Amino acid sequence: MAWILLIFAGIFEMLGVNSINVYTHNRTKKSLVGILFFFALSFISLTIAMNEIAMSTAYAVWTGIGAAGGAILGMLFYNEPKNFPRIFFIALIIGSAVGLKAIS
Repeated sequence: MAWILLIFAGIFEMLGVNSINVYTHNRTKKSLVGILFFFALSFISLTIAMNEIAMSTAYAVWTGIGAAGGAILGMLFYNEPKNFPRIFFIALIIGSAVGLKAIS
């Protein structure tokens, strides 16, 4: 259950970062609430997951999901570059998170 919560924490982190991008382009109360909502869910989920998963592993996986997910969202929805080196290094981040799960 802790790993599922940690994955959700990473997804909420990714959505929070996306909400920041939305807010910078459209400064509305709704987009600001989105930032607060997703980051709150992210921190709550991370906190609960850290009751069973070591802080170092949980934090690395959480930031990895957020960073890789944010980059993927940028490529899919914001026309950011989709070149091989970028995709390769995103895959390394995801592979590292999976590796941490495998050894935990």
